[in-house]
Amino acid sequence: MRVTGGQWTGRPIAVPPGQAVRPTPDKVRQAIFNSLGEWILGRTVLELFAGSGALSLECLSRGATAALCVEKNARTAQVLRRNGAAAGRGRWDLRVQDALTALRQLAATERVFEFICADPPYGDKTTLGRRSTSWAQQLLDDEHLPRLLAPGGRLMVGHAKRDQVEIPDPWRERKALKHGDTWIRFATLS
Repeated sequence: MRVTGGQWTGRPIAVPPGQAVRPTPDKVRQAIFNSLGEWILGRTVLELFAGSGALSLECLSRGATAALCVEKNARTAQVLRRNGAAAGRGRWDLRVQDALTALRQLAATERVFEFICADPPYGDKTTLGRRSTSWAQQLLDDEHLPRLLAPGGRLMVGHAKRDQVEIPDPWRERKALKHGDTWIRFATLS
């Protein structure tokens, strides 16, 4: 895996071994950042379920000012630290903890971000008449998440096509990108 655009184009991104991490594929990241365009310049970023940190690194490479990654798995976080070292101190930070716990703690500090992105582990297929219980749905339903988005900010959540994620209030879906089994949903606060 490599950074797909910006000042670090082509820079390798290490991925933890095994199947515990499913990095956002290069083509999907390219589509995300083609969609964002120059909007990302000067923005602060929160990446949840960071894994390799590929989304944060893409943001920083393309002109974001700072990124905070949240990753629960300590072994994965070791690889993530090595990837983040390229960004330099003061621009990149890491919290090793559960994403939903981090949301609650960050909201308590009144910290805000202009771009919040998450491509969490995919959920199971949502059966007809049942609401998704996936990580993507839990994020969208979390009461603390809206408090972390700065005015005019954007939220991006990835999920599997088979997982019928609902965009609840106070979120308003602005765009959806579909690449194979991957759906990327962009939302703002209403």
